[in-house]
Amino acid sequence: MKILMFSVRDDEQQAIREWADAHDAVVDTNQLELDTETVKLVKGYDGLVIQQRNRLDDESIYKTLRTYGIKQLSTRTAGYDVFDLEKASANGLIVTNVPAYSPNSVAELAVTQTMRLIRNLPQFEAREAEQDFRWAGLMAREIRSLTVGVIGAGRIGGTVARLFKGLGATVIANDIVEREDLRDVLTYVTKEELLKRADIVTLHVPLLNTTEKLIDAAALALMKPDAYLINASRGPVVDTDALIATLNDKKIAGAALDTLVGEEKFFNIDLRGKDIPSEHLKTLRAMTNVLITPHIGFYTNLAVKNMVEISLNDVLSVLKTGTSPNQVNQVLISKK
Repeated sequence: MKILMFSVRDDEQQAIREWADAHDAVVDTNQLELDTETVKLVKGYDGLVIQQRNRLDDESIYKTLRTYGIKQLSTRTAGYDVFDLEKASANGLIVTNVPAYSPNSVAELAVTQTMRLIRNLPQFEAREAEQDFRWAGLMAREIRSLTVGVIGAGRIGGTVARLFKGLGATVIANDIVEREDLRDVLTYVTKEELLKRADIVTLHVPLLNTTEKLIDAAALALMKPDAYLINASRGPVVDTDALIATLNDKKIAGAALDTLVGEEKFFNIDLRGKDIPSEHLKTLRAMTNVLITPHIGFYTNLAVKNMVEISLNDVLSVLKTGTSPNQVNQVLISKK
């Protein structure tokens, strides 16, 4: 069995070697993204794994993979919006993702960001940079005094809820699916009630048509003036223009953003000495009540290992059984 993995980082190589040895497989890697030019590299392989932010909209990619005998497309990420699922399905390609590589990795970042915000650490750091060591006006709040609102209480959101509950917070949540196993941790409420009540609003939803700009000007207007917004899901879930306007008007206390619209142009890129290609990012970075991290929620030792192993297991599952528990599309084999 031969598998090709695209966009592989050095920190993934050990997990790849261990998996390949354990399954007597050949796993080759490169640092390229899959596109209309690099797709030719897949010829001769049995399986394919990618991780990228550029969308695969061109149908020729899917058609070429089909002519090479490829049966699946695995991404070693939770998000799978880079794919055109209809085009993949029409060409008989099963698309899989890694829905739960390590819920704790993202959940712990959300808690960390919250801690930094409620302790006013960005503002203290800004003062200290100017040798102002006073603390007046920056009294912190304790987690146990707060209500945390989780929008999207799935694997990651559920873990977030449990961590905050363990710290003594009151936890409320909104989701289209209400999990019985979380009833001892949180109370389900409407989205509107959550936004009105929560001191911390933390987002853990996938990027879908129904979640794009889920947090818009109207949603932000419902939040309390001393509340914080945490986004560790996907950039387009938040209307960035509306968020900036809300922050400028001091309608909420601050935000922590691990993901932004257009982040493929600046996150995980060395821009030292160069202009930042995003006015939104420039504006947000200048605010002392905003935390920006370059989409690092997934980036822990256990999460990276799990992402590699689960994505490769998906390839193996599809090749052996024709399906995978992490399949995200319905395959309608084209007769073209």
